[in-house]
Parts: sequence; C-alpha cells; structure tokens
Amino acid sequence: MIWIWEWIRHSLKKRWFLWTLFVVNLLGTIYGFIWYGNQLAETPAFLTPFVPDSPTGSGLFTLVLLTYLLGRHIPVLEALAGITNFKYGVWAVCIILAGWMMGNEVRWTDVMLIISHSGMAVESVLYARFYKLSLLPVGIAALWTLNNDFLDYVMNIHPWLPSVLDPYEGFVGLFTVLLSLISISVIWFINSKYTINKV
Repeated sequence: MIWIWEWIRHSLKKRWFLWTLFVVNLLGTIYGFIWYGNQLAETPAFLTPFVPDSPTGSGLFTLVLLTYLLGRHIPVLEALAGITNFKYGVWAVCIILAGWMMGNEVRWTDVMLIISHSGMAVESVLYARFYKLSLLPVGIAALWTLNNDFLDYVMNIHPWLPSVLDPYEGFVGLFTVLLSLISISVIWFINSKYTINKV
C-alpha cells in the first residue's frame, strides 16, 4: 500500500497524470452540472451561480490542473479550488452516509457519488503542497465559501438533501459552515507546512 502512495505522490506533477486528472475532473464537472439541472431550472437566475456547489469546486480544480499543464500558478484560483473541492467532496460523502444511517435507500448512484466526491477531497489535499497561497487569496476564497453557505441556507438554494434529512436542515447548515472553516484551515495548514519545509 505504501508503494502505491509513493507512486502517486511522485506522479502528481507529471504531465500524463495531470492530463488524466484533467479529463476525469472535466467529465465529472460536466456530469455534475447536468445533475443539478432540475434545481438550476427552479432557481432565480441571479442565484444560479451559487447552486451547483460540487461541480463548481471540481470545475475550479480542473482549471488549476490546466494552469499546471501550462506551467502557471494563479493563487486565487488555487485557493478557491483547493478549499471548495475539498469541502464539497467531504460534504457530499457525509450527507449520503447520514441519509443511509437515517434509513434512506442505498442506490448505486450514491456509491458512485461517494467514490467521486472522496476523490475530490483527496486530490485537493494532495495538490495543496503546490499551491502558491498567501493571506489575500485564501481570504478571498474564504469569503466566497462562507458567502455561499449563507446564500445556501438563508436563500434556501443548498443542494437538495435526502428526504430523511429535510427535518434537520438547520443542523446541516451548521455542519456546512463548520466544514467550510475546517476546509479553509486544512488547505492553509498543509500548504503552509510544505512552504515552510521548502524555505
């Protein structure tokens, strides 16, 4: 198992690996926007940019991979992608598992979503060492992420929950804000650790 981890770690910046992740994330992002189609159709136009949470996170990360392929770094993009891709990856897995524990039916699509969203969180952490972060881009990303939480649970445009979790929408909202703060801290901590080690 250790050798697999080491192989992945040493492959992260290789072009074939970046291209593979780019294609996988691009296809996943397209599927994600299709998945949100019905909810987007029911949402006022001015709020639609804040509805498709997971595909926005994976889409931003897809752009980060593209910048790496082009030999570039865009700190604000890296901060936004790292934080949101990690957050919504973890969020989706937790919500699906919570739904199952509350008696929701186990569907094959849920298993697929758990695998794909776990991948989102893992890739954000793996690439955090390469981000060129400082307080400004992380602050901008934090404002975006927390503002999105505010709109999701005040304007009621959060991703549709399993029906068994509808009575607990308030708790889900609090969990989401807490997860945002954790995600910001995790990406900042990992990036800072590797930045210090490079000095």
